[in-house]
Formats: sequence, structure tokens, C-alpha cells
Amino acid sequence: MVVAGFGLQFMFPITIDFPRIPAVILALLLTLPTIMLAVAAFKLFRKTGQEPDPWQPTPEIITDGVYRYTRNPMYLGMTMMQAAIGIGFMNVWILLLIPLSCTIIYFAVIRFEEAYLERKFGDVYLKYKASVRRWL
Repeated sequence: MVVAGFGLQFMFPITIDFPRIPAVILALLLTLPTIMLAVAAFKLFRKTGQEPDPWQPTPEIITDGVYRYTRNPMYLGMTMMQAAIGIGFMNVWILLLIPLSCTIIYFAVIRFEEAYLERKFGDVYLKYKASVRRWL
């Protein structure tokens, strides 16, 4: 969606009246927690011997660390990075495409992951799912 946002900006420019330096600073401030979120999630996967690839089998549900706050820290991180790029480049199209990105991630990946985890782990996953939000 970032590439699409740049393409749309080229074809149908939308300008915003916001100073460049504060936009870049805000983008960098958003990038730091995004990287920390992704690194934390990857470390938990490695610690438990799992692959972060969504198509790989899941031997156990990770419920500690960042997974106490969001069931999908990597997808949340991707969304936050898209926002940071949109802000940093002052590209409204990239920001406007965030809901579409989230919708595609949900329909292409998350709903299948959740169905798989419900089948595999049953009540354990349903309890986790009820106590931790999908995104935030």
C-alpha cells in the first residue's frame, strides 16, 4: 500500500500544509516503537522455537510480552510503519490507505490464523482471544 500511496500521490497529488521537519520528527518517533514492537514479537517467536511466518504450524500460543496487549503485534507494527512513512513523506494517500491495508491483512491472513488457532487450541485460545484485543 505504501507503493500505491506514492503512485496515487504522483497521479493525484494531495498537499498538506504542515512543516517538513516536525513531520519527519513525528515519523521517526513513530518508527521507534514500531521497530521495538516487531523486535519484541520476533524475540518471543525465537524464544519459543516458533517461526514468525503465518503459514507455519504454531506449537503454542504466545501470551506474554507484547502479546499481552495485542494478538497481532507484527501486523500492528506494519500498520504503524505505514503511518510513519505516510507522515514522514507527508503523503496523505499512504495514510488514507491504512484502513484498506488493515482490511486486506484481516481477510487475507488474520481470519485464517484465528480459525486455525481456535481449531488447534480450543478454549485456551478463545480465552486468550477474549482477553486481548486483535490490534490494540
